[in-house]
Amino acid sequence: MMPFSDEDLRPPVSNIIETKVSPMLARDGGAIELLDIINGRVFVQLQGACVGCSASSSTLKFIVEKELKAAIHPELQIVNVPQGMENNLQEL
Repeated sequence: MMPFSDEDLRPPVSNIIETKVSPMLARDGGAIELLDIINGRVFVQLQGACVGCSASSSTLKFIVEKELKAAIHPELQIVNVPQGMENNLQEL
């Protein structure tokens, strides 16, 4: 069980994505958007060059997840939302 509410998680998650993750992805023409946080699950969408890139699952696991878990909480769940699924987060 996550010791933080979704509202508590939003500022630090947003900050890490903006200051650490986005610049890394931007170097390769990629981008990331924080869509929502529901029950401690962080829903992000990889964009730009990340879409369809064979390394995108590694990027998610070894960059996005690693940064967020290290800085906030080791049990955070990061979910990459496929294009077109933005309105169906509960199904993921």
